[in-house]
Amino acid sequence: MNRFIWPLVIFLVLAGFLFVGLRLDPREVPSPLIGKPAPAFTLPLLYAPEKTFSSQDMKGQVWMLNVWASWCGSYKDEHPILMDLAQQKIVPIYGLDYKDKRADGQATLNNSGDPYTLAIFDADGKVGFDYGVYGVPETYIIDKQGVIRDKLIGAVTPQNLRERILPLIAELNKQ
Repeated sequence: MNRFIWPLVIFLVLAGFLFVGLRLDPREVPSPLIGKPAPAFTLPLLYAPEKTFSSQDMKGQVWMLNVWASWCGSYKDEHPILMDLAQQKIVPIYGLDYKDKRADGQATLNNSGDPYTLAIFDADGKVGFDYGVYGVPETYIIDKQGVIRDKLIGAVTPQNLRERILPLIAELNKQ
């Protein structure tokens, strides 16, 4: 009798894990970097490879790092929202062109508009890897001390901008 109970118990435990796992939202992968200093980097600019941008340049400012690529379909969905946000000048938006071809990234921004304070180029994806990028687009909110305060996986939408990103930015700017 015991030899039938153990397989049944193991099956029920595994079925419970599966049931819980199926109810999770894959876009809500918790980042171990939230609450920790953002990884430091220095990268060339997308339009001027001889010039560089360093994350250390942003100390003392709240800023947004938007990881994107010309080959990403979801980026096209969030692009108009980023353009509107950039016009409002609420927060500087830095675009990290991730694992892309420089010419393709430039063409994308030239054709659809450039919402970024600066577009930086991460050809090999090393900086994206350091930030824990799972895919593009992803957006990070970084506070005045250089600490990652939030990570949004997937496209910025009007809803998550209104309900999540803008309130956090307003709170961080008060500090």
